[in-house]
Amino acid sequence: MFKKVKKIYKYVVDKNYRNIIDLNRGKYDNLSDEEYIKLAFKIKMGKDVNLKNPKSFSEKLQWLKLFDHKPEYVPMVDKYEVKKIVADKIGEEYIIPTLGVWDSFDEIDFSALPDKFVLKCTHDSGGISFCRNKAEFDFEAARKKIEKSLKRDYFLNGREWPYKNVKRRIIAEAFMEDASGPDLNDYKFYCFNGEPKFLYLSQGLSDHSTASISYLNLDWTIAPFKRTDYKPFETLPKSPKNYDTMLEYCRVLSKDIPFLRVDFYEINEKLYFGELTFFPGSGFTKFDPDEWDEKIGEWLILPEQKHE
Repeated sequence: MFKKVKKIYKYVVDKNYRNIIDLNRGKYDNLSDEEYIKLAFKIKMGKDVNLKNPKSFSEKLQWLKLFDHKPEYVPMVDKYEVKKIVADKIGEEYIIPTLGVWDSFDEIDFSALPDKFVLKCTHDSGGISFCRNKAEFDFEAARKKIEKSLKRDYFLNGREWPYKNVKRRIIAEAFMEDASGPDLNDYKFYCFNGEPKFLYLSQGLSDHSTASISYLNLDWTIAPFKRTDYKPFETLPKSPKNYDTMLEYCRVLSKDIPFLRVDFYEINEKLYFGELTFFPGSGFTKFDPDEWDEKIGEWLILPEQKHE
């Protein structure tokens, strides 16, 4: 009996794994946005999504994908254009310097770049290549990764509407290093109509197997929920020097937006803007315990818009 149950369980797990692979490979790209979201939610979250009366944080993010389409959201997720927006609101000094912007890899004049730099695609997540030393940099590997990302329609990956019309480009940024070590701490604040409610701290994301992520309350204590895909911090580092300023600027950048994640770095005790995110994990990130998905959902007040 036990072997039979184990076999059935393995089949279900393998089937879900295959479905996730199919999503990533574009098997369902021709589905409507609503059809795709319903399928992806079932596969990744293990349950049906309620779009007519969403309650949980995850469900409400899916609703926002479908019904909250404001043109100003598009440049906010563009890794190049967002810098101008944020600089106008909080100051140019908080922006990581841009070294260049191009439409194709062949346009990049590497001789004009410093010995260390970062290449990013403006329209996606993951299209990034780090150069720590030009003499040892694998240009062909970088070309392959960047060109693959440029061909990728990131919108189709989760139907996150703001990415649908982002111009696909490449930017080079200054390589930012902290005196404490090669990995930067990343402070990601979950903001609801202009108010940060909690954050997560991440470290060492260059290696998933050793990286740490913990959700924190705003008083810098461990939150009563965690992620299921990363190990939590065993010991919390002290809060950043610019923590209060981060909170202040979160309110400025997320004002009048139902939900926005605002990311910052602190590098050598100086504050830098990271990025803005409307749909963390595309709204498919599980909370442990699961009940917090609905508790957090209570903070997300959807715009007055009826489901059609």
